[in-house]
Amino acid sequence: MEKIVRALLSAFLLTATAAFGGDAIAFISNLRGEVAVDGNPRPSLLAELSRGQKITVGKDSQASVMYIASGKEYVLKGPADYLVKDIEISGSTGMPPMTRDTAWRTNSKVLVQVAQTSAASVRMRSIAPPKEDKAKLLYPTQGNVATLQPTFRWKVSDPKAQGEFVLLVAGQEKPVHVAKAAGGSYRAPAKLRPDTDYAWIVTVAGNELGTAKFHTLSADAMAQVEKRKPAEKAEFSDRLLYTLMLHEMGAAQEARESWEKLSHERADLPELAAFAK
Repeated sequence: MEKIVRALLSAFLLTATAAFGGDAIAFISNLRGEVAVDGNPRPSLLAELSRGQKITVGKDSQASVMYIASGKEYVLKGPADYLVKDIEISGSTGMPPMTRDTAWRTNSKVLVQVAQTSAASVRMRSIAPPKEDKAKLLYPTQGNVATLQPTFRWKVSDPKAQGEFVLLVAGQEKPVHVAKAAGGSYRAPAKLRPDTDYAWIVTVAGNELGTAKFHTLSADAMAQVEKRKPAEKAEFSDRLLYTLMLHEMGAAQEARESWEKLSHERADLPELAAFAK
């Protein structure tokens, strides 16, 4: 297990280092099987690529590369060798790449940030496991929220215990909404206001679980999230890029939940589980 942790950490750090070079023009948006970049096996998902790099895809294997500026995605199937050019991927041997035009435009800084955060997560988990709180607020508890009707979640020793839910606009004393709730979750009947700071409190059996704050995205950002949200059966890379968009908008908790869902789908990509931490 320790070797796996070290290997993942090394891969994430290499990804972040490549990004700081400033010459990245594309990144790996999907891969299966035996894939190598410049002779180095098993590049990391989201690893950035520069002009002139060689991608080798083994038999019955596949890799997808998306260009940062254009959003054009190339699907590379093996056995074959491919070359990263300024605005396209060319095949030197084997099957020519298939192409797919997308509306995604990825921020290179976000790729670096995700890689660095994941590397830190892997490093911390290799040192000591975090202590699990018996009772606490779970979501939303930080950053931005990409929905105006979130399902609030909390954890208590008795999931069936009824609690009092209180929602306020941050800085105001009068609650926006008060309700009784059980089962560790509650969805307010009315939508929240966009671009607003909120605070919420849950009290169970006279004990306050805590107070959490969050911010709703602006109406324009919310519309963009809704427009770009992929269907359940959408391409893997579309759902990957949607998760990166959530990360870029500061909706960190929703991004982590999306990473976790992807990790369950693709157990062959262990870095997804690290992105979820």
